[in-house]
Amino acid sequence: MRAVILAAGIGKRLEAMTDARPPKCLLRFGGKSLLERQLGSLRRHGVTDVVVVTGYAAELVEAEIEALRLDPRPLTVKNPDFERGSVVSLWCAREHLARGGEIVLMDADVLFDDRVLSRLLRAPRSDLILLDRDFEAGEEPVKLCIKKGVAVEFRKRVPEDLEFDDAGESVGFFRFSGATARRLSKRTAEYVDGGRRDEPHEEAIRDLVLETPERFSFEDVSGLPWIEIDFPEDVRRAERDILPRLTGVPA
Repeated sequence: MRAVILAAGIGKRLEAMTDARPPKCLLRFGGKSLLERQLGSLRRHGVTDVVVVTGYAAELVEAEIEALRLDPRPLTVKNPDFERGSVVSLWCAREHLARGGEIVLMDADVLFDDRVLSRLLRAPRSDLILLDRDFEAGEEPVKLCIKKGVAVEFRKRVPEDLEFDDAGESVGFFRFSGATARRLSKRTAEYVDGGRRDEPHEEAIRDLVLETPERFSFEDVSGLPWIEIDFPEDVRRAERDILPRLTGVPA
């Protein structure tokens, strides 16, 4: 199994915190960057074949990876168009998606408990989406809506007339079979070639989910500590509420 970590974003919504804004993946909690924590968690679960998509301040991310002295060293792919949508970052990793074999796709701006990743990797099947049913409603969370056990929507904004039985927030971690990863690689190329570079990468994933909903399953991580870092308040909440609850390794 291989992993692709998307770590190219600017993190504009955090710019009020510091004049010299680091990439979000280098924000430190308990003395460790988010990237170090993600790479460490992957290695503890036996995943050492990792590609990190860089972009904003790529040299700082490269320096962090060098400082970690991991063997094998994670590969890096730079997204030179990082100010556009994250679908471009996924497109930059298209060759790695298309190589064959299972792929774990991770957003780099998530602080999470090891058990979250364990739920993803130990599930009996791939084409898996993690969801948390305990989430705050609003336009920010990417929502997975389910009806009769099948996904009917995967977006931040859900149509008011959409009928569904259950819903949860996407953690931003996915596990794809080799076949689905190849489909995703092709779909990102269609987005880029079609002039849709400003779209989030979740839109390309949504296409696949809605085209073949029967292929996708869901793993509930409700109750486990995790948080996506988008706003200054997320940083404070991560330090106050999430970090003290992490298990498996020292916080």
